[in-house]
Amino acid sequence: MKDNGVIVGVRVSHDRASVDQLETAATDSQRHAVESLLSRPGVEEALALQTCNRTEGYVVAPDHETGLDALSLFTHDISDDVAVTMDHEESLRHLLRVAAGLESIVLGEDQILGQLRDAYEDARGVGGIGPLLEDGVTKAIHVGERARNETRINEGVVSLASAAVRLVDRECSLDGETALVVGAGEMGQLAAKALSTRVDRVIVANRTVPHAEHVAETVDVDASAVALDAADAAVEEARIVVTATGSNEHVFDAETFAESGETYVVDIAQPRDVPADADGVPGVTVYDLDALESVTEETRAQRRRAAEAVERLVDEEFDHLLTQYKRKRADRVISAMYESAEQVKTAELNTAMTGADFDEEQREIVESMADAIVSQLLAAPTRSLRDAAEEDDWSTIQTALELFDPEFGPESGDPPAAIEDVAIEDIPEGMRDEIPASVLEQLADD
Repeated sequence: MKDNGVIVGVRVSHDRASVDQLETAATDSQRHAVESLLSRPGVEEALALQTCNRTEGYVVAPDHETGLDALSLFTHDISDDVAVTMDHEESLRHLLRVAAGLESIVLGEDQILGQLRDAYEDARGVGGIGPLLEDGVTKAIHVGERARNETRINEGVVSLASAAVRLVDRECSLDGETALVVGAGEMGQLAAKALSTRVDRVIVANRTVPHAEHVAETVDVDASAVALDAADAAVEEARIVVTATGSNEHVFDAETFAESGETYVVDIAQPRDVPADADGVPGVTVYDLDALESVTEETRAQRRRAAEAVERLVDEEFDHLLTQYKRKRADRVISAMYESAEQVKTAELNTAMTGADFDEEQREIVESMADAIVSQLLAAPTRSLRDAAEEDDWSTIQTALELFDPEFGPESGDPPAAIEDVAIEDIPEGMRDEIPASVLEQLADD
């Protein structure tokens, strides 16, 4: 697989999209999304990141338009003012910002870093990760770790679950109350732990009861586990319900809450576990992802100073990432150049030594001299190619690839160019001053 494509991205996230629009953009699973993207024409690599407040897709394609065509998987039913498309550099910078927690509803929240790791593993598991996304995603994860280890970006409320508890705590006293947590995944675990500091009892409901029991065992208050089909009965015991399952259908009907009395429901599932009309049941208040914005805005204000430091960190690491890509592309050309020179050197040595009466020591001297000549001849072009990559002089890189890389371009079956096959006008101007005059004269004579 060649690494001369571009990354193209698209995102549908909480800053523009409603909960309904987020649901529309989401696919069955990250792995399925990656498999679908890889089946599109021209797509060589793919990544999908789906959380409760974002759906994002990234592909490596030969050009921007090909990438956008593939990413219509996420946007075909989404209006243009909601979906944001990103070019190569925008995609990379955004990935770094996402991992650092700068794009989350709760600024600096920790969960997104684990979710990005999961997305990376899902994509890698179905062959979606190649050289471009490998460097981009691993750099993003590194940035996310640095942001949390070196700044105070994740102090205070760091999860949607914590924000949900704070939201309800404003409306009523939770002391002595019972809370129901529906779902035993990561968000359910976080909700149970956050609630355990405010209520006297926690009930955990889940389709797989042992998973619910495990969550119940991790909290420091009276806790019990029930099956998901017992959740309706548990609603009557609870003052606060936090639901965070991965179900594709509603877990509750509005009628479930008809006899529950004063109940606060926080639905942080994607798609929703609770229908929107449940908010109309007397005594029932339903909060969804959109409602969490009011709580998280306070957190954003508290963390703004830390975020400024993280922004500088992202800028620094983004520059390093671009330089890393440039060096790799230059190194590809340099490697091809040395391979070509090595083939010519080997051929000429074989010709010179055929029939010659050299002993072993003499052969080693001649071979060492040939190696030294190649190294000295290529030292200056090597520096020039690296400088060209640093300065975004891709015309020089392109010309060098055409000269030395047998797998580059339409004539991919041709062998590496030998010196007699190269015309002086084929040599990039940035390299000519570095090449010995005798070589240039030979090229001119040919």
